[in-house]
Amino acid sequence: MDVKVKICGLTNVQDALDAYEAEADMFGFMLSEQSPRHISIETAREIARQMPPATMRVAVYVNARVEQVMFALRICDFAGLQFHGDEPPAYCRQFAVKTIKAFRIHDRDSLGPIAAYDTDYILLDSYVPGQPGGTGETFNWDLAAEARELGKPIILAGGLTPENVARAVRVVQPFAVDVSSGVESTPGKKDRQKMRDFVAAVRGAAG
Repeated sequence: MDVKVKICGLTNVQDALDAYEAEADMFGFMLSEQSPRHISIETAREIARQMPPATMRVAVYVNARVEQVMFALRICDFAGLQFHGDEPPAYCRQFAVKTIKAFRIHDRDSLGPIAAYDTDYILLDSYVPGQPGGTGETFNWDLAAEARELGKPIILAGGLTPENVARAVRVVQPFAVDVSSGVESTPGKKDRQKMRDFVAAVRGAAG
Protein backbone atom coordinates (compact mmCIF):
# COMPACT_ATOMS: atom_id res chain seq x y z
CA MET A 1 0.00 0.00 0.00
CA ASP A 2 1.67 3.18 -1.24
CA VAL A 3 0.25 6.04 0.82
CA LYS A 4 1.18 9.54 -0.32
CA VAL A 5 2.13 12.35 2.05
CA LYS A 6 0.91 15.93 1.65
CA ILE A 7 2.54 18.59 3.81
CA CYS A 8 0.32 21.65 3.92
CA GLY A 9 0.59 25.20 5.17
CA LEU A 10 4.08 25.84 3.79
CA THR A 11 4.98 29.48 4.26
CA ASN A 12 8.59 29.85 3.14
CA VAL A 13 11.20 28.45 0.77
CA GLN A 14 13.27 26.62 3.38
CA ASP A 15 10.29 24.72 4.79
CA ALA A 16 9.22 23.74 1.29
CA LEU A 17 12.68 22.44 0.44
CA ASP A 18 12.85 20.58 3.76
CA ALA A 19 9.49 18.97 2.98
CA TYR A 20 10.81 17.92 -0.42
CA GLU A 21 13.97 16.47 1.13
CA ALA A 22 11.79 14.59 3.63
CA GLU A 23 10.29 12.90 0.54
CA ALA A 24 6.79 14.29 0.81
CA ASP A 25 4.71 13.81 -2.34
CA MET A 26 2.42 16.85 -2.30
CA PHE A 27 2.97 20.39 -1.03
CA GLY A 28 0.15 22.70 0.06
CA PHE A 29 0.08 26.49 0.05
CA MET A 30 -2.69 28.38 1.84
CA LEU A 31 -3.87 31.20 -0.40
CA SER A 32 -7.02 31.77 1.62
CA GLU A 33 -6.86 34.77 3.92
CA GLN A 34 -8.94 32.85 6.46
CA SER A 35 -5.96 30.64 7.26
CA PRO A 36 -3.36 31.56 9.90
CA ARG A 37 -0.81 30.09 7.44
CA HIS A 38 -1.95 32.34 4.61
CA ILE A 39 0.72 33.49 2.19
CA SER A 40 0.51 35.99 -0.66
CA ILE A 41 0.52 34.95 -4.30
CA GLU A 42 3.95 36.59 -4.60
CA THR A 43 5.35 34.41 -1.80
CA ALA A 44 3.80 31.33 -3.37
CA ARG A 45 5.41 32.18 -6.68
CA GLU A 46 8.83 32.63 -5.06
CA ILE A 47 8.56 29.27 -3.28
CA ALA A 48 7.46 27.61 -6.53
CA ARG A 49 10.49 28.99 -8.33
CA GLN A 50 12.84 27.45 -5.77
CA MET A 51 11.28 23.98 -5.81
CA PRO A 52 12.00 21.25 -8.37
CA PRO A 53 9.64 21.72 -11.35
CA ALA A 54 7.95 18.33 -11.13
CA THR A 55 6.67 18.75 -7.58
CA MET A 56 2.93 18.43 -6.88
CA ARG A 57 2.23 21.92 -5.57
CA VAL A 58 -1.34 22.50 -4.42
CA ALA A 59 -3.04 25.86 -3.84
CA VAL A 60 -5.63 25.79 -1.05
CA TYR A 61 -8.65 28.11 -1.25
CA VAL A 62 -11.83 28.78 0.71
CA ASN A 63 -14.72 30.11 -1.43
CA ALA A 64 -12.40 32.02 -3.75
CA ARG A 65 -13.46 33.86 -6.88
CA VAL A 66 -12.83 31.90 -10.08
CA GLU A 67 -10.67 34.67 -11.56
CA GLN A 68 -8.52 34.67 -8.42
CA VAL A 69 -7.84 30.94 -8.78
CA MET A 70 -7.17 31.24 -12.51
CA PHE A 71 -4.64 34.01 -11.88
CA ALA A 72 -2.78 31.84 -9.36
CA LEU A 73 -2.64 28.97 -11.84
CA ARG A 74 -1.14 31.24 -14.48
CA ILE A 75 1.65 32.75 -12.41
CA CYS A 76 2.50 29.89 -10.02
CA ASP A 77 1.97 26.84 -12.22
CA PHE A 78 0.19 24.88 -9.50
CA ALA A 79 -0.41 21.23 -10.31
CA GLY A 80 -3.45 20.99 -8.05
CA LEU A 81 -6.20 22.95 -6.31
CA GLN A 82 -7.80 22.19 -2.95
CA PHE A 83 -11.18 23.69 -2.09
CA HIS A 84 -11.91 23.93 1.61
CA GLY A 85 -15.12 25.95 1.63
CA ASP A 86 -18.68 25.59 0.33
CA GLU A 87 -17.72 25.25 -3.32
CA PRO A 88 -20.40 23.34 -5.32
CA PRO A 89 -19.51 20.48 -7.68
CA ALA A 90 -19.76 22.65 -10.81
CA TYR A 91 -17.27 25.12 -9.38
CA CYS A 92 -14.70 22.37 -8.77
CA ARG A 93 -15.03 20.94 -12.29
CA GLN A 94 -13.91 24.02 -14.22
CA PHE A 95 -10.16 23.88 -13.63
CA ALA A 96 -7.70 21.97 -15.82
CA VAL A 97 -5.55 20.62 -12.98
CA LYS A 98 -5.98 17.97 -10.29
CA THR A 99 -8.66 18.98 -7.77
CA ILE A 100 -9.27 18.13 -4.13
CA LYS A 101 -12.54 18.86 -2.32
CA ALA A 102 -12.35 18.99 1.46
CA PHE A 103 -15.14 17.92 3.79
CA ARG A 104 -15.26 18.54 7.53
CA ILE A 105 -16.44 15.37 9.21
CA HIS A 106 -18.65 15.61 12.29
CA ASP A 107 -20.74 12.44 12.05
CA ARG A 108 -21.92 9.91 9.45
CA ASP A 109 -24.25 12.48 7.89
CA SER A 110 -21.17 14.53 6.99
CA LEU A 111 -20.34 11.90 4.37
CA GLY A 112 -23.59 12.49 2.46
CA PRO A 113 -22.50 15.35 0.16
CA ILE A 114 -19.35 13.56 -1.03
CA ALA A 115 -21.10 11.51 -3.70
CA ALA A 116 -22.06 14.64 -5.66
CA TYR A 117 -18.41 15.58 -6.31
CA ASP A 118 -16.23 14.17 -9.07
CA THR A 119 -12.97 15.81 -8.04
CA ASP A 120 -9.78 13.78 -8.33
CA TYR A 121 -9.49 13.41 -4.56
CA ILE A 122 -11.65 13.85 -1.47
CA LEU A 123 -10.02 15.25 1.66
CA LEU A 124 -11.58 14.49 5.04
CA ASP A 125 -10.80 16.90 7.87
CA SER A 126 -12.09 17.43 11.40
CA TYR A 127 -15.18 19.52 11.98
CA VAL A 128 -14.53 22.46 14.30
CA PRO A 129 -17.21 25.20 14.35
CA GLY A 130 -16.09 28.37 12.60
CA GLN A 131 -12.85 26.95 11.24
CA PRO A 132 -12.47 25.60 7.69
CA GLY A 133 -9.47 23.42 8.56
CA GLY A 134 -5.99 23.26 10.03
CA THR A 135 -7.32 22.82 13.56
CA GLY A 136 -5.02 20.04 14.74
CA GLU A 137 -8.04 18.02 15.89
CA THR A 138 -8.68 14.40 14.91
CA PHE A 139 -12.06 12.86 14.10
CA ASN A 140 -13.51 9.35 14.06
CA TRP A 141 -11.30 7.53 11.56
CA ASP A 142 -13.89 4.76 11.19
CA LEU A 143 -16.00 7.30 9.28
CA ALA A 144 -13.09 7.94 6.92
CA ALA A 145 -12.81 4.21 6.34
CA GLU A 146 -16.53 4.18 5.45
CA ALA A 147 -15.95 7.00 2.98
CA ARG A 148 -13.59 4.77 1.03
CA GLU A 149 -16.62 2.72 -0.01
CA LEU A 150 -17.67 5.64 -2.22
CA GLY A 151 -14.82 4.68 -4.53
CA LYS A 152 -13.02 8.03 -4.40
CA PRO A 153 -9.34 8.46 -3.45
CA ILE A 154 -9.33 9.66 0.16
CA ILE A 155 -6.83 12.10 1.64
CA LEU A 156 -6.99 11.92 5.43
CA ALA A 157 -6.33 15.10 7.41
CA GLY A 158 -7.07 16.44 10.87
CA GLY A 159 -4.74 16.22 13.85
CA LEU A 160 -2.22 13.85 12.31
CA THR A 161 1.24 13.71 13.88
CA PRO A 162 4.34 11.51 13.58
CA GLU A 163 3.02 9.65 16.64
CA ASN A 164 -0.48 8.78 15.41
CA VAL A 165 -0.27 8.70 11.61
CA ALA A 166 0.77 5.04 11.37
CA ARG A 167 -2.40 4.00 13.20
CA ALA A 168 -4.47 6.30 10.98
CA VAL A 169 -3.00 4.69 7.87
CA ARG A 170 -3.77 1.21 9.13
CA VAL A 171 -7.37 2.09 10.06
CA VAL A 172 -8.32 4.15 7.01
CA GLN A 173 -5.98 2.88 4.28
CA PRO A 174 -6.22 6.24 2.49
CA PHE A 175 -4.73 7.32 -0.79
CA ALA A 176 -2.80 10.02 1.09
CA VAL A 177 -2.43 11.73 4.45
CA ASP A 178 -2.28 15.49 4.96
CA VAL A 179 -0.43 17.24 7.78
CA SER A 180 0.15 20.86 8.76
CA SER A 181 0.28 21.74 12.45
CA GLY A 182 1.42 18.22 13.36
CA VAL A 183 4.88 18.87 11.90
CA GLU A 184 5.37 22.44 13.11
CA SER A 185 7.66 23.93 15.72
CA THR A 186 5.51 27.08 15.86
CA PRO A 187 2.39 28.04 13.85
CA GLY A 188 3.44 28.42 10.22
CA LYS A 189 7.01 27.17 10.78
CA LYS A 190 7.69 23.55 9.90
CA ASP A 191 10.06 21.34 11.88
CA ARG A 192 12.47 19.45 9.62
CA GLN A 193 12.81 16.42 11.88
CA LYS A 194 9.08 16.15 12.49
CA MET A 195 8.46 16.11 8.74
CA ARG A 196 11.00 13.34 8.29
CA ASP A 197 9.54 11.37 11.18
CA PHE A 198 6.03 11.80 9.78
CA VAL A 199 6.98 10.53 6.33
CA ALA A 200 8.92 7.63 7.85
CA ALA A 201 5.92 6.66 9.98
CA VAL A 202 3.65 6.65 6.92
CA ARG A 203 6.07 4.60 4.85
CA GLY A 204 6.52 2.13 7.70
CA ALA A 205 2.78 1.66 8.20
CA ALA A 206 2.06 1.45 4.49
CA GLY A 207 4.86 -1.04 3.90
